[in-house]
Amino acid sequence: MSEKSCISCSRISHSEICSVCNKPTSTNWSGFLLVIDPDNSDIAKGLNITLAGEYSLRVR
Repeated sequence: MSEKSCISCSRISHSEICSVCNKPTSTNWSGFLLVIDPDNSDIAKGLNITLAGEYSLRVR
């Protein structure tokens, strides 16, 4: 099963619909970001990520 990324929040999952924001996902993504502690991460704050998890950097 291929990993997919949400077209809205960029969270990576295996489902057709994102479990966080209920938007469609895409298999056309690149870059990988693992956020462990979004409250103390400048990168997560800059990307408006508030939940820990795996994210893509670009989704098409």
